[in-house]
Amino acid sequence: MIGVRETVLIHELKRQGLGVSAIARQTCLDRKTVRRYLARGIEAPRYSPREENERIAERFRSYLLGRLEAYPGLSARRLHREITPMGYEG
Repeated sequence: MIGVRETVLIHELKRQGLGVSAIARQTCLDRKTVRRYLARGIEAPRYSPREENERIAERFRSYLLGRLEAYPGLSARRLHREITPMGYEG
């Protein structure tokens, strides 16, 4: 899928009078792709909502918060080393 910028470029080249083949050569796209985007028009991309996934570190949240409460100066690297043997794979 090409971006909005490329879609606008395709429509601008068509408005300037170029044919589908000329637009395809200039944009390095297939003629069928150029035709499809010309037929579709300029539209904003549609994104579907992402499904909620549990964060990898969520299982270790209480442990990490407890460690930071007890030792506020702990680095992320140190905490990572601590939870890796506990099963953290992130």
